[in-house]
Amino acid sequence: MKMAMDKLRKTLPKPLHPPSQFTPPTASPNLISSTPIPTLSLANTSHHQLHQFLKAHLTPSFTPQDLLIFLKNKLHYHPKFSHFDLHIFTWAATIDSFRHDHSTYEWMVKTLAITDRFDDLHSLLQGMVSNPCPCSDGIFSCPRSEPIFRFALNAFCRVGRLEDAEIAFASMRRMIDGKPSVAMHNILINGYVKCREHEKVMTVYEKMIKDRVKPDVFTFNSLISSCCRNSQFGLALEMFKEMKVKGCSPNVVSFNTLIKGSFRERKFEEGVGMAYEMLELGCEFSNVTCEILVDGLCREGRVLKACDLLIDFSGKGALPNGFDYFCLIEALCGEENVDRALELLDQLWRKGNAPSSIACTTLIEGLRRFGKTEEAFQLMEKMLREGILPDSVTCNCLLQDLCEVGRSFEANKLRLLASSKGLDSDGMTFNILVNGYSRKVKGRRKLLLDEMLDLGFIPDLASYNRLMNGLSNGGSSYRHK
Repeated sequence: MKMAMDKLRKTLPKPLHPPSQFTPPTASPNLISSTPIPTLSLANTSHHQLHQFLKAHLTPSFTPQDLLIFLKNKLHYHPKFSHFDLHIFTWAATIDSFRHDHSTYEWMVKTLAITDRFDDLHSLLQGMVSNPCPCSDGIFSCPRSEPIFRFALNAFCRVGRLEDAEIAFASMRRMIDGKPSVAMHNILINGYVKCREHEKVMTVYEKMIKDRVKPDVFTFNSLISSCCRNSQFGLALEMFKEMKVKGCSPNVVSFNTLIKGSFRERKFEEGVGMAYEMLELGCEFSNVTCEILVDGLCREGRVLKACDLLIDFSGKGALPNGFDYFCLIEALCGEENVDRALELLDQLWRKGNAPSSIACTTLIEGLRRFGKTEEAFQLMEKMLREGILPDSVTCNCLLQDLCEVGRSFEANKLRLLASSKGLDSDGMTFNILVNGYSRKVKGRRKLLLDEMLDLGFIPDLASYNRLMNGLSNGGSSYRHK
């Protein structure tokens, strides 16, 4: 152990050297060559302290399990030495009595991947191929090899390092027994899809079929997505058919991808037809499915078609709970078709598809804009009774409209209903109502002013008296600021 510690001390970087000159030990031909990337300044790290730290926590002739515990529980949380994890990992490989197993390899691979040290991760995987786990000494390979490479492959594909992913995939093929699982192929295919490498996507799939690796629904979803992204909708349909031939049942992601692809190709009837095929196959809609259909049709000016579609789906009980059809309400109001928007909202609401607060307030604003105060009032009252709260601006604007047509009493009732549901009145609310009451309902004005005084909207009794005098003279001197 003393000789090993001396070796470590010799291989540690000198304090004044920059990080680029920091090289791992070269005492063993099996050492994984890599340059650690410190997260702290090397000049502030005491070699003697690191030596004492190792000596305190690693006993002579330590095992891979001992090293794993040290890396996980001691070094990983150390404020000064945590960035030496790979350096100590490679130093341990130089000790004649020590050999890394799958537990230490797995910990180091995950640590490098999580901390985005991909050059080091690439080197570590190559070292793992040269110095495999002791489990591989027999006729079978280590059962943890594929999970270890799977984590690394995910990391490479996540950041678009496809060349490293290809090398890791090839290295894994040499190490494991049999062929890589469909999950490993899916990771590589999905990485190519994200980077729009469509030809490589199809090459990996063809290799899978040749190796008799059975694709699953995730494989086909990635293939369909790649075809649609590269404007090959016809090929996407062929993949969809092949999916069924190979015994894979399409899921909601499969249909969503195809519907979106068909809309991108302006094949709207085919996209709507796929939605109905989903229902025939018993595949439930997701919120994303409905959003794709509604947004796709509205973008092309087929707003009324989207309305009919939603009403039909609602009648079949196919609309998912919580789907927000605000975009459709907004599109109808934008086309000045507020009557149709109100009809749509009413029909969907009666079928159990309650609107969101934004959908309601959007429709209320549309109704107000076209002078339909009564319809806006009824909608506001209904949403409040159902516990759907509007924003205070929309509420105050509607109260103003009611007061302007002589319906101050109903406006105040609406204000009280909103307050009982949790929407607090503000100064503007009271100002609108006070100005809305005529002289014939002076008592009602006084009640409102008393409530304003209690809530602090009128600062003192002097202001209250001036306001009362102003009202008695036929006007209001109170303005909300």
